[in-house]
Amino acid sequence: MSFSTLSARPLILGITGASGLIYAVRALKFLLEAGYTIELVASKAVYMVWQAEQETRMPPEPMQQEQFWRQQAGVDHAGKLTCHPWSDVGATIASGSFRTLGMLILPCSMSTVAKLAGGLSSDLLERAADVQLKEGRKLVIVPRETPFSLIHLRNLTTLAEAGARIVPAIPAWYHKPQTIEDLVDFVVARALDQLDIDCVPLTRWEGH
Repeated sequence: MSFSTLSARPLILGITGASGLIYAVRALKFLLEAGYTIELVASKAVYMVWQAEQETRMPPEPMQQEQFWRQQAGVDHAGKLTCHPWSDVGATIASGSFRTLGMLILPCSMSTVAKLAGGLSSDLLERAADVQLKEGRKLVIVPRETPFSLIHLRNLTTLAEAGARIVPAIPAWYHKPQTIEDLVDFVVARALDQLDIDCVPLTRWEGH
């Protein structure tokens, strides 16, 4: 299969109500700038987190959400972005017949982790993630919580055993970060590595 065929497939970006929405914003920025097609679904709790962390209201309508996320990412026209309401379980990404590159969930709340580990699909984000697992596609989860309880660890282990890749939001320092964005971008880059996507400028480890 050619690279052009693969790159034409969309990547699903799931955003949950965990703290740290900057991870989603930076990932979206780099993906759109690289020309990827993104199917975005934000959980119901994201509305409250945006208000709490940024004192910003996320609009409910899909077209308004597209403008909102592009504004947050600072990318006006590059790439293709489609936003889905969290309640629209009949959307394209809810079906396994809709071909994708996989799905990235960041940040991912422990509530979402628990539901996915239990095979529950109460909204579109959870259903889309469940589809990736049942179809054997790539599902990358970036949990944003500390400390992890034994329940959290067991749920994450269940997802890893089912084929998901777990990339905790833990930055490194060997690339000599100077800003918060540098730390965030490291995590974003490592998460996208799991999807074979390399679009984040990153100083990689080259040995001693």
